Amino acid sequence: MGRGVIIGVIDSGVWPESESFKDEGMGPIPSRWKGICQHGERFNSTNCNRKLIGARWFLKGIHQETGKFMNITDNLEFLSPRDGIGHGTHTASTAAGYFVEKANYRGLATGLARGGAPLARLAIYKACWAIISGACSDADILKAFDKAIHDGVDILSLSVGNDIPLFSYVDQRDSIAIASFHAIAKGITVVCSAGNDGPFSQTIANTAPWLITVAATTIDRAFPTAIILGNNQTFLGQSIDTGKHKLGFTGLTYSERVALDPKDDSAKDCQPGSLNATLVAGKIILCFSKSDKQDMISASGAVLEAGGIGLIFAQFPTSQLESCDLIPCIKVNYDVGTQILTYIRKARSPTAKLKFPKTVTGKWASPHVAYFSSRGPSSMSPAVLKPDVAAPGVNILAAYSPVDAGTSNGFAFLSGTSMACPHVSGLAALIKSAHPTWSPAAIRSALVTSASQTGTDGMDIIEEGPTRKAADPFDIGGGHVNPNKALKPGLIYNISMEDYIQFLCSMGYSNPSIGRLTKTTTNCTRDSHFQLNLNLPSITIPNLKKKVTVMRTLTNVGHINSVYKAKVQAPYGIKMAVEPHILSFNLTTQFLPFKVTFFSTQTVHGDYKFGSLTWTDGEHFVRSPIAIRAIKFDMYADV
Repeated sequence: MGRGVIIGVIDSGVWPESESFKDEGMGPIPSRWKGICQHGERFNSTNCNRKLIGARWFLKGIHQETGKFMNITDNLEFLSPRDGIGHGTHTASTAAGYFVEKANYRGLATGLARGGAPLARLAIYKACWAIISGACSDADILKAFDKAIHDGVDILSLSVGNDIPLFSYVDQRDSIAIASFHAIAKGITVVCSAGNDGPFSQTIANTAPWLITVAATTIDRAFPTAIILGNNQTFLGQSIDTGKHKLGFTGLTYSERVALDPKDDSAKDCQPGSLNATLVAGKIILCFSKSDKQDMISASGAVLEAGGIGLIFAQFPTSQLESCDLIPCIKVNYDVGTQILTYIRKARSPTAKLKFPKTVTGKWASPHVAYFSSRGPSSMSPAVLKPDVAAPGVNILAAYSPVDAGTSNGFAFLSGTSMACPHVSGLAALIKSAHPTWSPAAIRSALVTSASQTGTDGMDIIEEGPTRKAADPFDIGGGHVNPNKALKPGLIYNISMEDYIQFLCSMGYSNPSIGRLTKTTTNCTRDSHFQLNLNLPSITIPNLKKKVTVMRTLTNVGHINSVYKAKVQAPYGIKMAVEPHILSFNLTTQFLPFKVTFFSTQTVHGDYKFGSLTWTDGEHFVRSPIAIRAIKFDMYADV
């Protein structure tokens, strides 16, 4: 349950009164803890307890960057660790929230809520503020890391990241890469979100090789909502809007029919100001999203402004749901939307009745990769596979700040890789609790090599992208996290701080620039192949011309006397040779190196192909994802 582990959360603060942060049955605060419960607006030492053992806030950086003071007059923000926007409360409770009976959002998803490591302690570092859509300055993040390292946290959870283009790992503007390097050096595992710029390639954030970077997936809970048409046909959509439903049948029409300007296409997806209030008033409106530029919330605003009382929003299939709050909104796919439109076109006076959503679990195949989840390969270091793993990040129910009128019972649904990150932070705490001496690299390796690539339907995990293809390592890294298997991985890939330094050298960074990052004197060996030979639990070769050999070393953390055999799934067009093919561990042999040689059989310039290398003793399956791009044309040397 994470007992004895301290998780630090760098985010927008915490709502300490939430039931998720109660400390019933928790023992004394660990004596090694050096943190404080910093005072501020509506926050003092009484807001901390044996669960929420520390809280700090950092403001100087954001004030310096923006020249703005926090606007606290509308209760959006507090000059203290108190969370005004709910994001930090949500992520903290996801990572280590205590048990809460009958948690729900307006009656939906009712059940027992708990964080990934419910008996771990929480330390809050507020470095993100309700200004410019939740801004976090580099200076405040660096200071938060410094204090967290000083205070004695074991895990750091950071649902924050930079956008493309990324800064280099030795650039002072990449505060997360720099600060996390120092945290890793102190044995602190750092978990970060992958970003929400999917489904497009090379959008992944937080790409430093010492981080655990997490993609977002769906879960098997859904909220089916019935739409009954005037001809007694019933269709299912999804919704989390439980109020303001008109019980009887109501007029139904298609947005294009009630356009303010019939020659303007903007009414099709219900863009603001596009609807004729005289024709819309009192009706349910069907809108078709033409792209991801128009979302359901914006469309509901346009319908409400024109006097509509409900929205049926047709778009490409995704699982992410948001509450429209003021009018009921139901999301449907294009197939259902088209059938409803067919009814509207045929009926003389089309009507519909919108039912209340229900909570259903276990009936939908999961996980799927969330549409918004950022994808690899890394634009900064393509030889480092990112993301590392995937975890639940869609419609996640967790604690929330009640200052937001859209919450109920102190809980809310949020979606994003921000929600996936603390799931893995909690799992890292479980592993740390079971294996206190394991390094951050060992914990990451256990998560990656034990992850799953199949869903609850027994099929490959698919992505909620335009093509709904099978997910590859640039979507989910090693796969969807599997907590029980991660606790007993059998073998792990370990990495020293010196290895990370030589990795930076291989990227061409100068000794002085690396020295500024590491705060040590650096002497680069200039091994250009070290990027490929960093002892990661994955193998990525961005440019394979003919033949490349990659080195790795495995550490036995399972049975003392173990024999592992290599199982190879070579990427298409690639031949693989593993040497040795069998690894025998015993009391005196706990570390064993091996090499993998890749041969390209491609005759044309190609794109990435994927495979895997799995070491197994019959009980453990230690799987490394492989991504290789075979090339025939060097875009730099051959021009």
